[in-house]
Amino acid sequence: MSDQEYMARVRAMERKLYRIAHAILWSDADCADAIQEAVFRGWMKRGTLREERYFETWLIRILINECRNLLRRQQAAPAALCEEICAGSGAEPGADLHLRAALRALPEKFRTPLLLHHLEGYSLGETAQILRLSPALVKSRLHQARIALRKNLKAGDEEK
Repeated sequence: MSDQEYMARVRAMERKLYRIAHAILWSDADCADAIQEAVFRGWMKRGTLREERYFETWLIRILINECRNLLRRQQAAPAALCEEICAGSGAEPGADLHLRAALRALPEKFRTPLLLHHLEGYSLGETAQILRLSPALVKSRLHQARIALRKNLKAGDEEK
């Protein structure tokens, strides 16, 4: 893969990479760091990609690993979720903040498959390949994520 082709494909994925990073990290600065590191690592290892048709999956996998590495380094705690969400959302008070908080409260192992499958439109098989999980496990995690999300949303409604 040529340098120009690599950069063109990365630019085409820019928004998708950001959405995925933001679903895991929730901080614009951290998202930018993770994306930059993932693109750099992908650039350095682009010769190891066996089939170019899997470029998108490959780069997303690198990004997810970078996000996890960043979280590990920060030892991020889920405290002050509302402050994080409200600070970066720009949404009117009450607008989808409740949903964002409910999504943020999900463990990352449930949130990431939910984002890839439902928001980014990947099939179960593609999601499984990106996350290096079996399709059955992805299906199970999606089911558990939906149950937990409903529970989080219901708990938030009761607080109002």
